[in-house]
Amino acid sequence: MAERPGLVRSLPFLLFIGIMALDPLLRPFLPSGVDGQWLYGVRSALALAVVLAFWKHYAELRDPLPASLTDWGIGIGMGVAVFFLWINLDFKPLAFANAGGFDPGPENGLDLGLVAVRLAGATLVVPVMEELFWRSFILRWLQRPKFLSLDPAGVGVRALLISSVLFATEHRLWFAGLLAGLAYGWLYKRSRNLWVPIVSHAITNALLGAYVLKTEAWGFW
Repeated sequence: MAERPGLVRSLPFLLFIGIMALDPLLRPFLPSGVDGQWLYGVRSALALAVVLAFWKHYAELRDPLPASLTDWGIGIGMGVAVFFLWINLDFKPLAFANAGGFDPGPENGLDLGLVAVRLAGATLVVPVMEELFWRSFILRWLQRPKFLSLDPAGVGVRALLISSVLFATEHRLWFAGLLAGLAYGWLYKRSRNLWVPIVSHAITNALLGAYVLKTEAWGFW
């Protein structure tokens, strides 16, 4: 796999998205009484397993360039800012129709297992797999096909814009997703350390999870 760096950075993401796309087909095969929303945990676990299996190939995670305290501070602040943008940009035409989201059983009381799985996946797994795919791979590849030789600081505006537009198409709140893609991409370009946008992304998702649980605005999940 070392000779296919794009593939190893794509597999966790593609597996996660692929299982999500197959969700309606997989639910009938679940044991009777098992909530189909547990499939979120399945795809999170499988994506994490692939990341761990290919860990030795992710030099940007194993041996990152040092980031300054300023970079970390900006990353934290950006994560908070993206969260506030996210919850305030949920309206047409800046967002697609709300399909209901991930609802961990509020009618019968919260299913704490589903809540834990959702929070763990969104905060610990999704930021790693998405930043590997969108920033480490796609962002740099758009600038230079042999992307491993590209210092993130060398990414241009065109690559940042295109990758952010593509990132936006993955999200119901497409405009917020566009701004998030620009923010995380800029953080990677500035810090040259993939862990900075990963942490920023994780902060956004953790705050969003806390907000959803407090307000029961399940559409954000």
